[in-house]
Amino acid sequence: MSAGPASPPLTAGDDTGRRALEDVVRAFTDAFNRDDLDAVMAYFTPDALYETYDGKQCRGLAQVREAFEAQFRGDFGRIRFLTEDMVVDAPAGKVVLRWRCQHEVSARRGPRQLMYRLLYGQHFGWYGLDVLHWEAGRLREKRTYAQAGLPLVRRGRP
Repeated sequence: MSAGPASPPLTAGDDTGRRALEDVVRAFTDAFNRDDLDAVMAYFTPDALYETYDGKQCRGLAQVREAFEAQFRGDFGRIRFLTEDMVVDAPAGKVVLRWRCQHEVSARRGPRQLMYRLLYGQHFGWYGLDVLHWEAGRLREKRTYAQAGLPLVRRGRP
């Protein structure tokens, strides 16, 4: 079992707070890239909200964990998030992280990976971003957005 995240001092208005927030985001991303679901989950607050790239909202640790399980099982191949840009608002505890989600798929891991490999090849990736809301070193909200051929359309007014 992995140790939980350290709670860095997120002091408003100074460079130390910004660096601390950048460090906790890098550690969170590293947990994803190590395929350590327990370490990833240790960053979330008990009532956290995770909104997936397709608009599904997961509330609380059980739903957030369930949303990540297929990824950590390897259903989509080996996944790594490569950070391309990070915008930090330390006083507000907010980070926008732009990344490339890099997949490596194996034809031997089952029908889903075989389909991905036939469609995209062994290595492929896509771009997206996360809007992260941090509170005392813990993730309260993670909203994911993805570059896509078609936008996610919702009916009605906001």
